[in-house]
Amino acid sequence: MKRKLLILGTRGIPGNHGGFETFAQRLALYLVKRGWDITVYCQDSGKTPTPKTWNGINLVHIPTPNNGALQSIIFDYKSTIDALKKDGVVLVLGYNTAIFSLLYWLKKRAVVTNMDGMEWWREKWNGVQKSWLFINERCGVWFSNRLIADHPKIADYFIKGGVKREKIATIPYGTEAVETTDVKLLDQYNLKCDRYALVIARPEPENSILEIVAAFSRRQRGHKLVVLGRYTPESNEYHAKVMAAASDEVEFIGGVYDKDVVNSLRYHARMYVHGHTVGGTNPSLVEALAAGTPVLAQNNHFNSWVAGTESLYFDNEADCAQQFDLILDNTAELEKMRAASLQRYHDEFSNNRDMTAYENLLASCLEQEESDSMFLQSAAKKAMPLSSN
Repeated sequence: MKRKLLILGTRGIPGNHGGFETFAQRLALYLVKRGWDITVYCQDSGKTPTPKTWNGINLVHIPTPNNGALQSIIFDYKSTIDALKKDGVVLVLGYNTAIFSLLYWLKKRAVVTNMDGMEWWREKWNGVQKSWLFINERCGVWFSNRLIADHPKIADYFIKGGVKREKIATIPYGTEAVETTDVKLLDQYNLKCDRYALVIARPEPENSILEIVAAFSRRQRGHKLVVLGRYTPESNEYHAKVMAAASDEVEFIGGVYDKDVVNSLRYHARMYVHGHTVGGTNPSLVEALAAGTPVLAQNNHFNSWVAGTESLYFDNEADCAQQFDLILDNTAELEKMRAASLQRYHDEFSNNRDMTAYENLLASCLEQEESDSMFLQSAAKKAMPLSSN
């Protein structure tokens, strides 16, 4: 009998939105090959066809007219209600609506929650939103059988908050090595190999995009800074500030979701600049290491653990500009950093370590659920009164 897994909490697969979608796709494909029966819940905008399967993975499409916060909550609720009707262990990616996990808890369903990266700490949320996220963080803790932290510091945070260590599994994201790519994929952006630095991040203040762009633009560099992401300066004040701070050497090329293209952009970049200030193990940073790209990252304990001691770090705009001054033209030092990135990747994030750990954890939760169910059935039978003849 196939083991069954239900994946909730993402916009769906194929992944073309962000880290969780990319991870859900990778995990689902891995487990299908391992003989699992996988179901992934997907937001359905009604704009594209909705196949019921993809590469052997079951897809459940929930109608979602737009991507607003309320619609996302409704999508998660409808996904939860549907998942309650299906067998299998439930994997929830993110705790934004973990309050709905109460329903799994009441039904004694096995639930594993990836607790993401300090979501309620993010600057973009107002007080009401932060309160909602904090409450849901607590719900994730209360109503999940096991918690997954993608970074040791995330695990420490929950342990200090009273969660028992044995309830938390620390599983950093992994990825496949990028050993070669088609350099011709750069032509569509008029980029040349090793002549640009790269930024891949959502255009939000917590990702230090403004600081990075302003730092790079302080003087002519003789290289380009390529920024991925969807920028709408006409409707977003922060986006407008970022683009206004950019010199003519900064290229905003929009959102790019073709895996081959993104891998090529990483692999042929002179360096990767990572400005995330909140979160755990960021998949984009791991993917830069896997491509052997030198890393300049915002200086915090999340990034420093992932990228290691041989990468470079900055604290603010002036510091970032100084690092660009020191390293961008230093080919010998960049080659040392390139080798260090690959070594860090192989030491911590290679060989599907995360996939193996997820499978073992999910299998153990499924076995425990089945064992508990058998125990309850047996207890119920023993409690039944004997019929009289």
